[in-house]
Amino acid sequence: MAKILRGEPVADAILDEMKIRCGKLAEKGIIPTLVILRVGDKAADIAYERGAAKRCRMIGARVFSIVLPEDATKDEVLAQVERINKDDTIHGCLMFRPLKNRDIESAACRMLDPAKDLDCVTAASLGNVFIGRSDRYAPCTAHACVEMLNYYGYDIKGKRVTVIGASIVVGKPLSVLLVNRSGTVTMCHIDTVNTPHHARDAEILISAAGVAKLVGREYLSPGQVVLDVGINRDENGKLCGDVDYEAAAEIVDAITPVPGGIGAITSAVLMKHLVEAAERETE
Repeated sequence: MAKILRGEPVADAILDEMKIRCGKLAEKGIIPTLVILRVGDKAADIAYERGAAKRCRMIGARVFSIVLPEDATKDEVLAQVERINKDDTIHGCLMFRPLKNRDIESAACRMLDPAKDLDCVTAASLGNVFIGRSDRYAPCTAHACVEMLNYYGYDIKGKRVTVIGASIVVGKPLSVLLVNRSGTVTMCHIDTVNTPHHARDAEILISAAGVAKLVGREYLSPGQVVLDVGINRDENGKLCGDVDYEAAAEIVDAITPVPGGIGAITSAVLMKHLVEAAERETE
């Protein structure tokens, strides 16, 4: 059976380090401060907000939320983004997406200061990921995949890596992060011909397609490390990933579970980005 790569110990290691670094910042009178900008009351957003706030308190950071109604106007949303940009006591912002109004979302993403963009929602932040700039922040979920591989000792350099999914939130930036770490990356998308072939050839396989149990036996081969980024519901309403976990566990070397895998690391990565942003205040 495959080794189970659980996210909790990875997150704990990150948070333990961030708690120490927050303590050192506190000695200099700096408290890392996160603002969460939420438009509307989506259950998933509220749950993540609560988790992020809890982790801020764990490491000694400060957090507050700005909550606007779902029908907030463009001017109302942009006024809050401008407030965040101008407030020097705020080190980072998490802005939940997607918004119901995509025009407002695009305008807010354009306006947010990239230096405070902890989850890579701005075009400038994405550009910095592509050029490998280390003082800006990749999307937290994409970065969580790299943290998972690092923690369990899987070197990316020279490895054949296949990423299934080409979203701007995970697939594309993750592929670039892996290339920046010298992986040989194939990115598969909806028009890719024979995705199972590319998947089987990979030493590291990462699925971020958002399709329940898409990755079955025909995608897998012995010796692989498989990261499952998908969070879906199966035909019985049970939470599951993109990968057929039971089938994969009999074939591959190691696999992340859903839940309890990559998702468990994401908010810890957000804390890492926040602390790094605060530390730059001392440079």
